[in-house]
Amino acid sequence: MIKKTFFAKKTPCSVFIILTLAMLGSSFIAQASVANDPMRNLSRGQYVKNLYLGWNLGNTFDGSGTETGWGNPVTTQAMIDVVHKQGFKFMRLPVTWSSHFGGAPTYTIDASFLARVVAVANYALNDSMYVMVNTHHDGWYNLSSTSPTVQAEVVAIWTQIANAFKSYSDYVSFEIFNEPNAGATNQYGGGSDVNRTALAAYQTAAVAAIRATGGNNATRMIVLQGISASPIAASVATIPMVDNNCIVSLHTYDPVGFSMNGSPTTWGSASDTAAVMKNLTSEQGMVATKGQVAIIGEWGTVSKDDLASRVHHAQFYARECINHGMVAVWWDDGAGFHILNRGALSWAYPTIAQALADGAKAGVFPVTAIEPVKENKISLNNSLLVKAGVINYTLPKASSVSLRLFDTQGKIVSNLVQSNQSAGNYEMKLPAKGISSGNYILEFKAGNNFITKRINIL
Repeated sequence: MIKKTFFAKKTPCSVFIILTLAMLGSSFIAQASVANDPMRNLSRGQYVKNLYLGWNLGNTFDGSGTETGWGNPVTTQAMIDVVHKQGFKFMRLPVTWSSHFGGAPTYTIDASFLARVVAVANYALNDSMYVMVNTHHDGWYNLSSTSPTVQAEVVAIWTQIANAFKSYSDYVSFEIFNEPNAGATNQYGGGSDVNRTALAAYQTAAVAAIRATGGNNATRMIVLQGISASPIAASVATIPMVDNNCIVSLHTYDPVGFSMNGSPTTWGSASDTAAVMKNLTSEQGMVATKGQVAIIGEWGTVSKDDLASRVHHAQFYARECINHGMVAVWWDDGAGFHILNRGALSWAYPTIAQALADGAKAGVFPVTAIEPVKENKISLNNSLLVKAGVINYTLPKASSVSLRLFDTQGKIVSNLVQSNQSAGNYEMKLPAKGISSGNYILEFKAGNNFITKRINIL
């Protein structure tokens, strides 16, 4: 991580500016963690590529109502440190909210539970890992029809979760549901038209609710699934990609017999690998018009399989997911699929953990899965300068320009510029009155280009 801080001279109005850049395609860190850094305006392809290799904190917040209810120990910073040190850059945080919120119309989430979820997310962020928070095993929705009551509940729950992370950087993403299939027919075969229509309506409402909270949630990555998150073409096709910051998630456990049931117990022949490659290619085709990338939110192998085969499968699958524009997120439930010994802070299956890291390292993310860079892009090195209270920027061509000042909670403090401007050099003074001292975010947009600077007004 690169850290750059700039100091400006004192102006006559006693304004000091301390700048930290957060620019497209770079990682500029202003604090010990990435929790509250500005958004970097990454494309879906860039984002998924950055996730690299993931691990699920399974059977923890996603079950019996308490963090330890399913036998796993309390999550600690030291535990996540072990995961990060092994090479994982992404933690999926499954959460069942059902027993932690009240009734209509507010569906208020218990504050202490929500705070604990945020605290555990911070463990990953403290290690500069990405973290994805979801609603998991929540049975309060039903896909047998589109219900206004359920839609209102979805909106209320996701509004609260979104507000809890509103100021957090793009290292935090949200996943709407997990294997959604309550009330669906043919649950693992894509469901019916009615089921898919209801799911799309709830997901669209959730995305709108998150965006409406503003701040960094306006552009935060949101992850969506089809019925049961199964890789079924008909179901994936109806996932509502509400905006360019929505990403598809699939759950695979491929091949099911070996991965989930332990029969057969071995894997790795030429026909075995060819079958998995065929499925990955098919899944890549399913998301071709959905951003060209996907998160494999759950996969893994049960402990009763042959260990050498599990190691081979882990390395192969982690590598080939990346080669197909996807990121693999191992389902670690602390039980049959576990690879981490959480209590001892060590790897129960170190060879599998290493195989996952080796596979991800060997993978090559396809260039075609990353949206091309727009032409006539503003020079990121010198397009926006702030010195001694004066803001300067250069437009290489006529553009729609937005220059806004936000506080650290994402609230707009001042709309400095909002207009179409011709090519040329521009200069303006940062307001010296009406703004109290403190930390702010300066956001500069010109056309499709985006830069933010963290500033501290003293």
